[in-house]
Amino acid sequence: MRSWLIALLILLPAVALADPTGIRVDHVWSRAMPAGATGVVYLTVTNTGAPDTLTGVASPVAASAGLHETIDDHGVMKMRPVASLPVVPGKPVRLAPGGYHIMLMGLKRALVAGTSFPLTLTFTKAGTVAVTATVRGAGTAMPAMHQGSAGPVNMHGMSMGGSGPK
Repeated sequence: MRSWLIALLILLPAVALADPTGIRVDHVWSRAMPAGATGVVYLTVTNTGAPDTLTGVASPVAASAGLHETIDDHGVMKMRPVASLPVVPGKPVRLAPGGYHIMLMGLKRALVAGTSFPLTLTFTKAGTVAVTATVRGAGTAMPAMHQGSAGPVNMHGMSMGGSGPK
C-alpha cells in the first residue's frame, strides 16, 4: 500500500502539468502604449494535440481585440483583420512583428513597460486559454525564443500548414 501511494505522489505532478488540449502559448508580450491608443500583442502557439483553430481574443485592457496580419500590398505595408488561424500540430504559429499579431483597440489603460495584463485566446476545440502578456518598451524587438527555436521570424515566409487563414 505504501509503495502504491509513493508511486501516485511521484506521478501526480506530471499528470497535473499535462495539458489535455495540447495547446501551449509562450512568449506573450506587448509594447508600451498610452491609454486610448491601439496596442499589439505577439506570442507563439504550439499544438501537440489535434488540429485546432485560433478564432478569437479578448482582454480587459482594451475595448476590443482581434487577430490581424501585416501584408505588403505592392510596396505599401497594410494591416487587415484575420477571422482565424489554423494551429497545426508540430508547426508553431508565431504572431510576431511584420506578420500575424493581435490588435488591442481602444486601450482602457496605458500599457507600461515592466507590467503585465491578461489575455484570453479562444480556440475551436481547446476552448479558452488564459495567458498573461508582459509589456516591454515601445521600441522593443521580438524577444529571443527558447533553445531550438528559429528565433525572430520573417512572417511573410512562414508556413502555417493547412489551408491558411480563413
